[in-house]
Formats: sequence, C-alpha cells, structure tokens
Amino acid sequence: MDVSEAVARRISVRAFRPDPVPEAAVRELLEKAARAPSGGNLQPWRVHAISGQPLARLKQVAMASIAQGGDETEYDVYPPDLWEPLRTRRYQCGEDLYATIEIPRENKPARLLQLAKNAELFGAPVGLFFFIDRRVGPPQWADIGMYMQTLMLLAEERGLATCAQEFWARLHRAVADAMPVPEGHMLFCGMALGWRDESAPINTLRTRRDALEDFAGFSGF
Repeated sequence: MDVSEAVARRISVRAFRPDPVPEAAVRELLEKAARAPSGGNLQPWRVHAISGQPLARLKQVAMASIAQGGDETEYDVYPPDLWEPLRTRRYQCGEDLYATIEIPRENKPARLLQLAKNAELFGAPVGLFFFIDRRVGPPQWADIGMYMQTLMLLAEERGLATCAQEFWARLHRAVADAMPVPEGHMLFCGMALGWRDESAPINTLRTRRDALEDFAGFSGF
C-alpha cells in the first residue's frame, strides 16, 4: 500500500473486531511515527498504549464517569458558537454518521448510547493516549497532530484501523487513574487502534470534503 492509498482508505473507524494487536506491532507503529516532523525537532508528543485487563478497567471507569457527566475539558475541543461553514460541516458529519446506523435526530437516547461507545474505544483492543506539555503553544499542538496522522497512515499500511478521539478530553481523570501521566503534561486525546469490523454499517461512513477551489488558491502557475 502506498501513501496515497493509505490516505484514501483511512477513516475514523467506530466498530472494531476484538482480535488482539501484538505489542510488537504497536511498538513498531509508535516508533516509526516518530519520524513525523516537528518545529525545531522538539518532538513534543508523549503517548501511552494500553490493552488487556488495564484497558478493560479503564473502560469501566470511563463509562462510570460518563454516567456522572464526565470531566470539564482542559481545552475547547471546538470553538464556542461555531460559525459557517464550520457549523454546517460538523452538523452534516453527525447526521451522516447516525444515518449509517438508522438513528434519527429525534431519538436522543439512542444517539447518547452511541456517543458513549467512545468511552469503550468502539470495541478496539488497544487504546493510545496522547499527552502534551502544558507549557507549549499552538505550534507544538500542530506537531502532535502530525505525529498522530503519521501513526494513523502507518496503521493503515499494516491493515489496522484507528479512530482519533478528542472525546477523551472529557475523561482525563479516568485516564490519569489508569496510566502514568508525564509530569507537567495534559491529555490531548485518545485513539482507538485495532482491526476494522468490515460488516459494521457505521464503518461505511465517508465524511464529505470541500472541493479544492473552496479552500486552495494558486498564483504564478
């Protein structure tokens, strides 16, 4: 699989098979992804992988936390009062997602149950959690995003699937109870890693993209 194929195939998978992922494969992905660029080669990412019984316990604590309303996030996952066209893009993404599993907008309980599956990593056998030093700024937040994107494309190359989940920012206390958090760092997000359930309707979602002319300009060609 070349890079173009990996980019085209990658989606946010929300239903995984329970088959385990070998530790050696996880280690290889994390190490190879460290070739991602970062300004000044700061490499500001820190990541912890969790599986097996520790992951099962985290899922239990996370579901309990969700039932209590979760934690207050330490950053805004989305800007408050989203403006157009961002608001419409987010709305359409949600509508398209729930359409794959035939949950209409008026069925709020079913939508909340689906949302809560984030806390179970959608059944993935591996959870990855990304931390960043509280002292850094927006450029280093971009760096950790590039590390994660590199990791997700490498996973596709290996036949694995992922789902990046800023949702876990709402459960940072549960995460801190389940694994060591580097001193002075905060949780940025989690990521589900495992084998895509090809039979799950929710994994048929292909989110929409704007036309090139809507976001790119060209001069001097």
